[in-house]
Amino acid sequence: MGRPDRPFMDADATRSQLAAALVRVAGGDRAALRTIYQDTSAKLFGVCLRILNDRGEAEDVLQDVYVTVWRKAATFDPGRASPITWMVAIARNRAIDRLRATAVSRRMEPIEAADAVSDPSPVAVERVELAQQHQRLAGCLKELEARHSAAIRAAFLDGATYEELAARMRVPLGTMKSWIRRGLLKLRACLEQ
Repeated sequence: MGRPDRPFMDADATRSQLAAALVRVAGGDRAALRTIYQDTSAKLFGVCLRILNDRGEAEDVLQDVYVTVWRKAATFDPGRASPITWMVAIARNRAIDRLRATAVSRRMEPIEAADAVSDPSPVAVERVELAQQHQRLAGCLKELEARHSAAIRAAFLDGATYEELAARMRVPLGTMKSWIRRGLLKLRACLEQ
């Protein structure tokens, strides 16, 4: 991260130098922005490139990052983050914004293609059939013993495990499995009528 004329600067010194440069940038110092660019551009470009996977896009976003640093340097708070962490967050957010924007534009079709877009929701006939199936299933579940019906509902609609149901209903695990198996057999017979 250090410039060639300062190759062995430790992390605290680099952090302090970047924080001081950000203060100067907030005051409109272009030379300070140049220093920040020289010390951080490789890392920030890497962040942008990793997210966007396109060199041209990453270069454009990197430029936006430094414009943002120029405009928002006064908002940098060294008590909340290190300078590089603050700038990486800006780069990451800008790259993600660009990625989302390009994904949306790639998904956009011309308005003329709208008539060819199908509606994945069920048509009225399918909805009626589905409602009838639900009513039939509910009716068949009511014909089962209450504890069998409750166990099947909890296992297959709520996602409870056999072990949880056995503990909840205070019965042995084998009994719970038998209830559900017998209940499912009766349910199938009812639904096939």
